[in-house]
Amino acid sequence: MKTDENLSIGIIKRIVFIALVLIILLGIGVFAGNQSVNNVTIKFSDGTELNVITSKSNVNEILKENNIYILESEVVTPDFSENVDSNKTITIERKDKIKEVKEESVVSEIVESNEILNDQGEKIVEKIVKETVEIPFETITKEVSGSSEGEKVNRVLQEGQNGIKEITYKVKYQNDVEIDRTQVSEVVIQEPVNKIVQVSVQVSSRASAANRIQSGASAEAATCQAYAKQRCSDYGWSDEDFYNLVVLWEKESHWNMYAQNRYSGAYGIPQALPASKMASEGSDYLTNYETQINWGLNYIQRRYGNPTKALSHSNSTGWY
Repeated sequence: MKTDENLSIGIIKRIVFIALVLIILLGIGVFAGNQSVNNVTIKFSDGTELNVITSKSNVNEILKENNIYILESEVVTPDFSENVDSNKTITIERKDKIKEVKEESVVSEIVESNEILNDQGEKIVEKIVKETVEIPFETITKEVSGSSEGEKVNRVLQEGQNGIKEITYKVKYQNDVEIDRTQVSEVVIQEPVNKIVQVSVQVSSRASAANRIQSGASAEAATCQAYAKQRCSDYGWSDEDFYNLVVLWEKESHWNMYAQNRYSGAYGIPQALPASKMASEGSDYLTNYETQINWGLNYIQRRYGNPTKALSHSNSTGWY
């Protein structure tokens, strides 16, 4: 009897031990499941995107992890305190752009309507619809030197005005429900007029500023320009293009990777606005001249084709 009793106790102890092991393993599995890795897309206001892999879900933590700073003129969706949504996307937009989109008006006009039958013999209503849409204007900042100590004056040189475009669609309805929409044409009736604001910046001593540019930044500028010349060759640009790039970025930042416009927030050698745009080329965009140059040349290539055209635009408008 004693042997049977000892045997029963031993079996119970084994069962309890196995149960405890299973509980521990299950807890570890649940913990590991909670530490899932997210593939998050960060969309910047200029249309560029950055894909990051992170174990975090909070928007603020993800941005900090990737050294992405948000300016006062920008807004983030979802909000900093929220987690990324089901689309795993964080969107950074300029506040003035959001406002302009909200104020955009649309006027629709049906110019033609026909009834047709689909392959199943069902009645489809096909309409030609013209929509008149406002094209939001942009605000351009032109920076000039102030004439007296401490002077800072913002003056509107040109008021902005929205443009107008007419978009024609072919729209199909079934049982009064839209089932298909195809754009037929788009015509700009009136181009938008950009708002131009002059910002007066005080320079306490032109001579001392020039000395800082020539002495403190010359060696670094030479290094940056040597790298930029190599990258211009990779794009197939000419020596003239490179020379015009030197002129353009000398005017923008004096080839200083830490240059920051105190009013607009533009940053770095190419004066990216916002600075976080350059994160598409690397998370070290605040301190790495190669990352800044790579982004700047890519921006010029996409928007203007080459530095010569970018400089020409800058000379005529004050920005590029």
